[in-house]
Formats: sequence, C-alpha cells, structure tokens
Amino acid sequence: MKNVTAVGLVGLLFTVDLNADTLVLRDGRRMPGELVAIRDGIIEFQAERGFPFGDRERIRVDRANVLRIEFDDRERDNYRRDENARPSRPSGLREREVSVDSWIQWKDTGVELRAGQVAYFAASGRVRWGPKREDGPAGERNSPRNDQRPIPSRPAAALIGRIGDTNEFFFIGDDSGPIQVRSSGRLFLGVNDDYLKDNTGSFRVTVYY
Repeated sequence: MKNVTAVGLVGLLFTVDLNADTLVLRDGRRMPGELVAIRDGIIEFQAERGFPFGDRERIRVDRANVLRIEFDDRERDNYRRDENARPSRPSGLREREVSVDSWIQWKDTGVELRAGQVAYFAASGRVRWGPKREDGPAGERNSPRNDQRPIPSRPAAALIGRIGDTNEFFFIGDDSGPIQVRSSGRLFLGVNDDYLKDNTGSFRVTVYY
C-alpha cells in the first residue's frame, strides 16, 4: 500500500467515472474512484488514475485534507457507516459556542489556536444575504466565483474562518470533520460574502479545540 499525502497527490490526473465515488479535497481537487475505509483519521481510497486510463491506485489521505466524499448513487443506499467510517471528535476537547452574525465581517470567538492545531466545528442556522437568497453554513449551491469575496472560489454566504489579522482565510461550511490551522492566534469566524450591509440572520457555531 502506498502512502500519499495531499501534497503528493498534486501530480495525479484522474479520469471521470460517472459511477465512481468522488474524494473532494480542501484545495478544490476532485478524485473519482472508490472509498475503501476511514480509519484513525486516514481515508483509504482506490483512486482512478489518468495514465494509463482505467488504472487504479490505493492511496491514503489525512482526513483533515478532505472536504467531503460524494458517494455513487448506486452505492449510497447500500453503504452503511460503521463507527470507523464516521469522522468523530476526540474526547476531552474544550468547546466554545458563538453566534456568527452575517452582517459583521468577523466574529471574535475568543478562542486561541496554535499553528498546526486541529479544530472541529458544528454549525447551524441560516442567513439571508440578498434578495431571495438564504442559505445555511454550506453556502450557496452551485455558487459562481466572485473575486470580491474573502474566498472567491468557495460558496457565497458559507461559514469561513481566519486566524488573527492574517489574510489566510479557510473554508468551514457545514463540515464537522477536523480542520488544521496554519497560523497561531485568535480565531475569527464570518460569512463568505462581499457585501454585508443587507445581510440578516446568524449561524450558531460550536468550536471544539
């Protein structure tokens, strides 16, 4: 079995298999193939490679680098998530609950994180961010790119984070899995929107760290 980190996956090209599961990484890459298992925070995935066509390779990816897994519709009804297949929070974490108001650029959570530390988020609620536009923490579905948003390529109105006064924003959405921060400092939360004055509603977010 070959160990492959998220960085090491950059050079792999993948074919599109309409009947495949899809591994979606936090950097935006999508990898068709088949989920094998999730154990101890590591995802084992039978990835479909571009060269040669039809070839597959078993890879191992840290769960923190994965945004989500999209299951093949044929497998979705048959797949049963056992305890090993559910990303779970470790016991003993501190937690802080905050209200992230959609009309405020950044909400100070009062949480201090260290570079490399892993945090978990549980978010609920909905925000109105424009005429007939209302979404939950995952943000707008099929959202077009907007270079004026803090994270231009990610869904509008989604839950996002920032550490300290840096411009290193990171996407949270409705993901409950682990997120590893790159910088040390105070955690701020906000919505991925370029115009906040017409926004209403809030996300209720619990931070586990």
